[in-house]
Amino acid sequence: MNQNNPVLPDLIEIAISLGASNARMIPSGEIQVKDDLALKCLEPRCENYGLSYSCPPHVGGPAQFRQLICSHPRALVLRLVVPSSMLLSWERCEIGKYLHELVANVELEAVHLGFKNSAGFAGGSCKELFCQDHLACQRLERQGVCRHPRQARPSMSGYGVDVFQLMKTCGWPTNLKTNQRGSSLDSLSWVAGLIMIG
Repeated sequence: MNQNNPVLPDLIEIAISLGASNARMIPSGEIQVKDDLALKCLEPRCENYGLSYSCPPHVGGPAQFRQLICSHPRALVLRLVVPSSMLLSWERCEIGKYLHELVANVELEAVHLGFKNSAGFAGGSCKELFCQDHLACQRLERQGVCRHPRQARPSMSGYGVDVFQLMKTCGWPTNLKTNQRGSSLDSLSWVAGLIMIG
């Protein structure tokens, strides 16, 4: 892929138009991948560990992501800025679904622009977000077909992606100011996604 490809800025605009608060294209070599971050899925054990095809131990982890960095020279990082209170309530799952769907839609746009091997990653377990009413991930159960292939994306955590460092690489603060809403102040937080462009 030509790193100066004129359609790359289009992807940033597309991400913003689809709902991202921020979007930035970076060289994928600037993504930090750490084995110890991926191990946090196991210890302390995440409540979603092993429950979906897109979470450990069913993913290739940091080693696979390092290969992706080598084969995908650019990455589009996107972020949703939301009131912190939403992430501490039942709305957390809705925000998670929205993030996964946003990443999947931007990935699809990248494919339509000619980057056929683009791959999206989000935050959170797709089992918790999309299949919480099902006992098992259908893709794991008898090697079935994913119930939500157009929305669900693998979690960056299971691949050891340092998301906080990713925000700093993009020049985005990780601690956000409060937001004035009427007569009260509501602190802000964020969730992030990543599309490897290839």
